[in-house]
Amino acid sequence: MQGASELLIRDTALQRARSCSPFLGEAIERCADVVGDFREHGPEAAVATALRIGADLPLAERLRRQRLRLALATALGDLSSEFALEQVTAALSDFADGAIDAALRQAVTERMGDEVPFAGLTVLALGKLGSRELNYSSDVDLILLFDPDTLPRRGRDDPGEAAVRYGQRLIELLQRRDEHGYVVRVDLRLRPSPEVTPIALSVGAAISYYESSALPWERAAFIRARACAGDIDLARSFLGAIQPFVWRRSLDFGVVDEIRAISTRIRDHYSQGQELGPGYDLKRGRGGIREVEFFAQIQQLIHAGREPALRTPATLDALGALRDAGKLSEADANALSSAYRALRTAEHRVQMIADAQTHLLPAAGAPLDQVATLHGLADGAALLAWLRPHVSATERLFGELADDRGGRLSNDPQILGDELKRMGFVDPQLPARHVADWRSGRARSLRSATARDAFEAMLPALLGAIAQGPDPAAALNRLADLVERLSSGVNFYRLIAAQPELGALLATILSHAPALAAQLGRRPELLDGLLDASSFALPPSAGEFAERLSRAVAGLPYDAALDRARAVVGERRFGLGVQLVSGHRDPIAIAEGYSDVAEGTVIALAALAQADFEQSHGTVPGGELVVLALGRLGGRALTHASDLDLIFIYDAPDGAQSDHAKPLTPADYYNRLARRVVAALSVPTAAGPLYEVDTRLRPQGEQGMLAVSLQAFEAYQRGEAWTWEHMALCRARPLTGSPAAREAVTGAIRDVLAMPRDPAKVRADSAAMRADMSRHKPAWGPLDVKLGDGGLVDLEFAVHTLQLSTARGLDARLEVAIEELGEAGLLDAPQVDADLRLLSRILVCLRLLAPGQVKLTPPTQTLLARLCGQGDFPALLAAMSAARQRIAALWARVKEGQ
Repeated sequence: MQGASELLIRDTALQRARSCSPFLGEAIERCADVVGDFREHGPEAAVATALRIGADLPLAERLRRQRLRLALATALGDLSSEFALEQVTAALSDFADGAIDAALRQAVTERMGDEVPFAGLTVLALGKLGSRELNYSSDVDLILLFDPDTLPRRGRDDPGEAAVRYGQRLIELLQRRDEHGYVVRVDLRLRPSPEVTPIALSVGAAISYYESSALPWERAAFIRARACAGDIDLARSFLGAIQPFVWRRSLDFGVVDEIRAISTRIRDHYSQGQELGPGYDLKRGRGGIREVEFFAQIQQLIHAGREPALRTPATLDALGALRDAGKLSEADANALSSAYRALRTAEHRVQMIADAQTHLLPAAGAPLDQVATLHGLADGAALLAWLRPHVSATERLFGELADDRGGRLSNDPQILGDELKRMGFVDPQLPARHVADWRSGRARSLRSATARDAFEAMLPALLGAIAQGPDPAAALNRLADLVERLSSGVNFYRLIAAQPELGALLATILSHAPALAAQLGRRPELLDGLLDASSFALPPSAGEFAERLSRAVAGLPYDAALDRARAVVGERRFGLGVQLVSGHRDPIAIAEGYSDVAEGTVIALAALAQADFEQSHGTVPGGELVVLALGRLGGRALTHASDLDLIFIYDAPDGAQSDHAKPLTPADYYNRLARRVVAALSVPTAAGPLYEVDTRLRPQGEQGMLAVSLQAFEAYQRGEAWTWEHMALCRARPLTGSPAAREAVTGAIRDVLAMPRDPAKVRADSAAMRADMSRHKPAWGPLDVKLGDGGLVDLEFAVHTLQLSTARGLDARLEVAIEELGEAGLLDAPQVDADLRLLSRILVCLRLLAPGQVKLTPPTQTLLARLCGQGDFPALLAAMSAARQRIAALWARVKEGQ
């Protein structure tokens, strides 16, 4: 038994429905059982009762009756506020799905009989049905697809003609009206080229269209596409095939511009209902339903290619996902969600009056009052007052999204100079000369009208960011280089225009990081990767990155896999560089990130090269190859410019040979394989370079075999290796191979490093080697913290000399070795570690900020100091000088045995 307050609420809803809506009033008289269950048990019970009718009736009549009864049940739940908007639209959408499926199956059964398995014919839902947001009087936007191989048809029927026949019968069953009304109105105009194509298309033809000929707005339409009826597996397979068309990792802001343009055209075409008031178009008016939907879809097209969690079709769900992902503020998401609920509710009230397919508020006073009263408000003025803040918020937010962001720069030289001064350029002549040169169209990326238009749209925001940056002159020169190198700049320019925060980041890159600017010139799509929040996270562990890279190249031909690997790795390294110059993360963490990316790349590409090699040469039973990292990769301290120091070691049973038709000895087999691995890591492809690989630390250097057996490696290290080669082994670390193989190599290195040695000889050899290095590789300047006196090389020599002469601190990571040597009382570990970290930060930063010994400008000097944790550049120089003096003193003590 219901409480008195619930019954009162429901009776009030029934009274408003009877008095304000002729359609609902008639339905109340015809559906007494639905009304009774609503009063006694609520709207959910009423919905169940509405659908429980007419199992013995012809399908079309049953569906029409169910639709009328369901419209009443959901309307009463809506008017009593017991159903939220999502419950109303879901109930209407689920019924439509079931009705379409039943009608489609009936259409096939009528021609083929009950015994034929149903397959090969499917219906996609788009629009509001696709997102399960159907309203009381929506059309259903459908696309009919068929598979010619599995479509049920009579022997002589052409598959296309049979599918069209089924489609025509489907439409007839759903749209025909009688005294019970209709089921749904069907709109098939969202199919490819509807003016010339049949109403049902083969899956192959549809895929071909979307891959090659689709219009930009069709991408937005497919945000809300889903399988709704018929052969669901066929529909899902089709949607999977066109995912790259809908969700692109490389952003196309031309699509975003197209959606904005559609909204503008709608505003112009439906000018009569644009402003809130009597006659307002709730769907197409300014601040209306369409603008909320377009706002969400534009954001999804920008971000969801890289963030699948944002690919939700329903508008309210999309706004929530954008908020949760940080793409939309809490306040804006709430404002748009509230507006969407209010506008959709008002739309429902208008449609409830006479079951009419309309989105317009009545233009006259009395009918507008009638809609307001149905909603429970006093009059039309109260209804407009309720809608006004929601319409205003939507119009403002969508207007900001669609805004041209300040217009274009003037063509008049004097006005242009004034505009550039207002941006912040102290001397506007330099940017003005660049602008004039760009407008001449000499650059390849600016030769088309579309590219020039996109460039002009981008230019004000980017120049404004450059003017406010630390080094406008350097940034402008590098921007000129970038524009010149781009082969096609349309999408790049649109991206900057659409995302001003990326313009500021680009200005920082252009001001300080020539290496990153050069990467952008080769691969401009790198910039749109920065829209992904994961770009500002450290990469996963080396093992996890190797797995991701392996998945990214899986199934590709070998050359294409190498191209794809270079693209993936380049994107990661570029993101790490941006994190560094933007001050997002400690340079030490960036160095570890570079190392993890490189290690994961070695693991994945070594496996890829081996799998390809095995197709031609088989395997060596019981044998395997271990890739040994040394130097900065071994110590997990790579910079942006570091090469990879590698040694290849194999192990195989005695007498083993490869199991191919032309067997190879292990030495031949693994040396050939090692060359393939080096090539996979180092050879430039169409996607660009990857890493420089240095294998000169192998036994006997460049004169030795590229790959050596474990036994030969041990014998060489024990009997022939120089002291400096053992110093290099102090930072050795196996990257590939089975756990047993890696442990065997690690154990062999550990035993070599722990061999008894004459400390005096170790010190003398180390000192001689360091002096020889100083003669042949002198420091390039006072900021050379690697090769200069008291630099990182001196520190490494000091640590490695102590490691070899005492067999203490035998760890490939320098910071761990220092800690263990400190515990043994051999050095002041906290101070040495602090000096190591300071100089390492400087080195990591300089490799990106000043590659090739580029002279630092004052703004970049300031940035370098900040990135290294110092207040200003003089403070950094002072800290660096003190650290180098301490390291020089440590190295002097160590080599003298003090």
